[in-house]
Amino acid sequence: MTSSSICILIAIIAYLGATILIGVYYSRKGSASDTANFYLGGRGLNPVVTAMSAEASDMSSYLLMGLPGLAYLAGVAEVGWTVIGLAAGTYLNFLFVAKRIRVYSAAIGATTVPDFFSKRYEDKKHVLSFIAAVVILVFFVPYTASGFKAVGTLFNSLFGWDYHLAMIIGAAVIIGYTVLGGFLAVSTTDLIQSIVMTIALFIIIIFGIQQAGGLGVVADNAAALPGYLNMTQGYDAANGSASTFSALSIVSTLAWGLGYFGMPHILLRFMAIRNPEEIKISRRIAATWALISMVVAVFIGIIGYSVTAADKLPALSTSAESETIIIKLADLMSQNGIFFSVVAGVIMAGILAATMSTADSQLLAASSSMSEDILHEFLGIKLSQKVSMMIARATVVIIAAIGVFLAWDPNSSVFRVVSFAWAGFGAAFGPVVLLALFWKRSTKAGATASMAAGGIMVFVWKYLIAPIGGVFSIYELLPAFIVAFAVNIIVSLATPVPSESICETFDQVKDRCKDSKILSPKNEPDII
Repeated sequence: MTSSSICILIAIIAYLGATILIGVYYSRKGSASDTANFYLGGRGLNPVVTAMSAEASDMSSYLLMGLPGLAYLAGVAEVGWTVIGLAAGTYLNFLFVAKRIRVYSAAIGATTVPDFFSKRYEDKKHVLSFIAAVVILVFFVPYTASGFKAVGTLFNSLFGWDYHLAMIIGAAVIIGYTVLGGFLAVSTTDLIQSIVMTIALFIIIIFGIQQAGGLGVVADNAAALPGYLNMTQGYDAANGSASTFSALSIVSTLAWGLGYFGMPHILLRFMAIRNPEEIKISRRIAATWALISMVVAVFIGIIGYSVTAADKLPALSTSAESETIIIKLADLMSQNGIFFSVVAGVIMAGILAATMSTADSQLLAASSSMSEDILHEFLGIKLSQKVSMMIARATVVIIAAIGVFLAWDPNSSVFRVVSFAWAGFGAAFGPVVLLALFWKRSTKAGATASMAAGGIMVFVWKYLIAPIGGVFSIYELLPAFIVAFAVNIIVSLATPVPSESICETFDQVKDRCKDSKILSPKNEPDII
């Protein structure tokens, strides 16, 4: 191993060690001693941590690998509209959903997203929370797998380590601080990871431009490729010509933004903020960071093409290869002395940060679904705090193990795997969340049918309808979201109106959300 590789490895190990120490700290502090703290941190999250934890848990490995890889290979069309949709979704989610679900969940005593659904609709049999928990377990497995795949790819590309061994080690570290510290450990590491990710993005841009020969060269090289910088075309790397990105494709890609309304790991951050009135601070921070970081990530892909055009790096011709462009750039940087090797290590830690910040949140949400929503609520198994915590932590390990199995193929695409899981959550949960918060007439039957229809339609569209091609080859989130939304409304109107207590709680939550009085978890009055 060269001296530059050693420096990179030291920086990465230092970073991983810090995350484990955070988990140990919160474990000893008692922040993970019971399920309420383990899952929501006692609803004491400050607005900065809320914003950056939500975005870091959202911006998984696709931020530093998926987005640059897609931009490198196909230009700005698909990735550009994806960024616009995600930026809009981030802002609207904080604007409309965050405060209301924080107030509503506290009022009815909900600590998980499935628990919120059941208590919102007074589902005594907990069928709704059971379906929601199954959705979380099903779609978080591939999502987590994409993160582990990114870890394996990183160490394999950088050090030539065995892909599978590297992936297992990375999974072990993520499991370690998640089961030790719970929600506060995850949220705190997410804040740190968002900072590391930001540093990595800007450092690599400056270095990449220098290696390419200047900003003008980058612009000229990109403009020379047919359709590469055209938002309605895109570039077809297979035959070196411009492709076509139709209006339907644009609308379909913008639908990425709809996914935010159903992301359980993001909704948990909203439920955990210490003061509903502080969400406006979180919204500004989150929206600004998300937009800037994604634009920079796309720019890295464009710069990366010019670096390969300058023969500083080998050309990357497949999706799996193009997603390593930031790793290749960091490795190139490390060849310029010890200082730059350490900086490259920070960049590599940034990739790990992007992966870990999402995987840990997903594992935490999955563990809560198993112990709280399936075993305790649906099956009615009475669990002590100690047993519940043991089951939650065991679930983290099991889900991670399945994720490692699914990520065993090193040629899979991070971006494509994430897009499918994102569609699943967006379609299954998004319409239910929006109508539960803003439509009093929504019923338990409507929510149940909507959740099932959204989740099933994602699979049906992806594997049965989209392969037909033509107008049907759109992102599965859009048709699945529309179907789920319509099903919720139709079934709700066809079933009896909600009970008086549900309507009364809904109205009181609505009134409280209009109240500008600042409340804290300690003096926040109960509605029911």
